[in-house]
Amino acid sequence: MFTQSLSQEQLALLPTDEDVAFYEEHGWYISKKVIPDEIIDQAILGSEKFYRGERDATLPYSSGYSNWKPGDGDSMRNNEFVSMQKKELRQLGLQPIIGAIAARLTRSKRIRLFEDQLVYKTPQSKDQFGVVGWHTDRAYCSNCTSDNLLAAWIPFHDCDESIGPLVVIDGSHKWSGTEHLRCFNHHNLKETEKKFAQEGRRIVEVPMTLKKGQISFHHCGTIHGSYPNYSNSIRLAMAVHLQDDANRYQPYWNHKGEQIHHFLDRICRKLPNGNPDYSDPAVFPVVWSAEHS
Repeated sequence: MFTQSLSQEQLALLPTDEDVAFYEEHGWYISKKVIPDEIIDQAILGSEKFYRGERDATLPYSSGYSNWKPGDGDSMRNNEFVSMQKKELRQLGLQPIIGAIAARLTRSKRIRLFEDQLVYKTPQSKDQFGVVGWHTDRAYCSNCTSDNLLAAWIPFHDCDESIGPLVVIDGSHKWSGTEHLRCFNHHNLKETEKKFAQEGRRIVEVPMTLKKGQISFHHCGTIHGSYPNYSNSIRLAMAVHLQDDANRYQPYWNHKGEQIHHFLDRICRKLPNGNPDYSDPAVFPVVWSAEHS
C-alpha cells in the first residue's frame, strides 16, 4: 500500500539535484506542497480522537516512551509511536511522497519508518513553556549504524515564526561533538547556545516556516528545537523519523558503561543472532522503495 508508484505530478515535486546539494551542505530542506489537505485534515481528526483516548491499536508497553495523557499539563503534549496507534496518523506518516523525498535527499534506494511523534503546543505568553530544547536526533538513536537518518516535520496548518515552528541550526550536522546532544527537555535555549558559541561556532537559526502541505526535512545530525507558541492558535505537528536503506541495529553502551536500548527493540522481531531487526515490516514499514517506483 505504501510503496506505490508516484504520479507524474508527484515526481515533479521531488528535490532537484540542486536541492540535494543544498541539503547535504546545510542539513535541512523544505519541500513544495506535497501532502493533500484532505490527508492532513484526516490526521487532525485522528489526533483529536487520539487525545480523547481512542486507539485503533495499542502498544504492548505503556512506559519507556513519551506518552502525554490528560492531566500531564497542556503547554506541550508529546506522544511517540502514534502511527502504530491511530490509522489517520499512520496514513499521513507513511505517505509515499515523504519516503521518495527522503530517498532523494539521502541517495538511498529505500526508506523505512523508524519512529514518529505527535507534538501539540498551546499558545503561551511566557518563555519557559512549550520549548523544545536544542538536540540532535542522532543522540536518541545510538543503536542505528547509519549517519544518514533524517526526519520529516509535518505541520498540520500554516506555520509562521509566531506559532513556535521547528527551528534548525544551519550546517550544524557538520559539527563534531554533537552526537550526544540530548537536550530536548532543556528549555533554556540560550544557555545551550552559549556552549556552541564558546566553541567558536557560528549559530544561524532557521525557522521552518511552512504552508499547510509543505514538509521540512532535517539530517539526524542537525541541531534543532523550537520556541514557544506565541500565536492565538494551537500548533500541531507530526515528526516522522526515517531510516535510509543501509541502516541496521548496533549494540551501544553509554559513557557509564550502560547498554542503551531503544523502546522499539522490545517490539520488533529479532535476527538469528538475537539482535533487533530494524527492517521488520510490522514495526519499521517501507515508506518508499525504488523497486516500486
